[in-house]
Amino acid sequence: MILANLRGRADLQLGSGGPRIDCRGLTLLPGFVDLHCHLREPGLEHKETIRTGTAAAAAGGFTTVCCMPNTEPAIDTLATLRLVQDTARSQGAVRVLPIAAVTRGRAGSELTDMAELAGAGAVAFSDDGSPVADSRLMRLALEYAASFGRPVIDHCEDPRLTAGGAMHEGAVSERLGLPGWPTAGEEVMVARDIALAAQTGAHVHLAHLSTAPAVELVRAAKRRGIHVTAEVTPHHLTLTDAWVERGGYDTNCKVNPPLRTDADRAALLEGLIDGTIDAIATDHAPHARVEKECEFESAAFGISNLETAFGSLMGLVHTGQLPFEVLVDKLTRGPAAVLGLSLPEDDWTLVDPDAEWMVDVDRFRSRGRNSPLHGQRLTGRVLLTVCRGVVAFDGLSEAVAA
Repeated sequence: MILANLRGRADLQLGSGGPRIDCRGLTLLPGFVDLHCHLREPGLEHKETIRTGTAAAAAGGFTTVCCMPNTEPAIDTLATLRLVQDTARSQGAVRVLPIAAVTRGRAGSELTDMAELAGAGAVAFSDDGSPVADSRLMRLALEYAASFGRPVIDHCEDPRLTAGGAMHEGAVSERLGLPGWPTAGEEVMVARDIALAAQTGAHVHLAHLSTAPAVELVRAAKRRGIHVTAEVTPHHLTLTDAWVERGGYDTNCKVNPPLRTDADRAALLEGLIDGTIDAIATDHAPHARVEKECEFESAAFGISNLETAFGSLMGLVHTGQLPFEVLVDKLTRGPAAVLGLSLPEDDWTLVDPDAEWMVDVDRFRSRGRNSPLHGQRLTGRVLLTVCRGVVAFDGLSEAVAA
């Protein structure tokens, strides 16, 4: 959904008495919706806070972000959920929708009070960062969540297959001498979740797909009418395991699930275009520098990418790999539909699809500087973000200065 292509116009005005903006060559889009980001608060504020994370989101064109519950403590009680909501209302630059934990402490042994959490505003349930490994417990979670219309978002990883893995298991890992993470570690859990969704009739949402076989499993499930949705990240669409070698064991390329092969990347892109994959979600995972400035095997998993998502994805548009309309849909309507939401009319972002800029992590609004894109030149830039009718990010002056 594109609100307006403004190539021949210069008449966008902020409010009835606000400034008039010269928008020639720009495009007006709905505000982006991120189904999957880590704001780290409470408990991990050295990595990110709700204030800094939502500022980064606004700079990336996102007006709604769904925050994952792997905080300390986890978002597994009403008190913690309300703390996040209250902090977001007072300090957030954009709308924050909390995702609550499936199990207490994300320990995978006892379900949270899901009905109470849903009633208080949890939009979904996930133990993200950890799969719900117990199949019986996952089935119960799906059944309970379905009773009040919430999806369960699963991190699809069989920890017994991926234990000790640092990157994708393949030719690159062999050359670098790093322990590999097989694709089967994802596929096994994707197949299980689809089977449970089929049996319960519940909605399972699969986080950050990364392998070609996983895409095919979702495609087949949708053909059978199973209520499964899926997301893919900007980094799994644009980077491969070769970046680990190219960067000389660059720990900023260490993510969970790992960067895969170019064949996997192509399958993810195909799944995005044909509707198998419903949304692009950032999996924004900021870390302190010390957690990345170490040996590859010891480094934390994750990329800080709210601020680079649009620019990196526009590279696929400019090279003819992804239609611009599909990109916009997967950043807006697609993720909103996963949660059964409509796009707010007073949220939008103004972008220049052709603006070139260089990634400088030291200028990130996020506390996380962990990006393998530092120093890369991207084409496609967010210039203005409005949330609830209020300017959340004004990059017009920065663009002029640059």
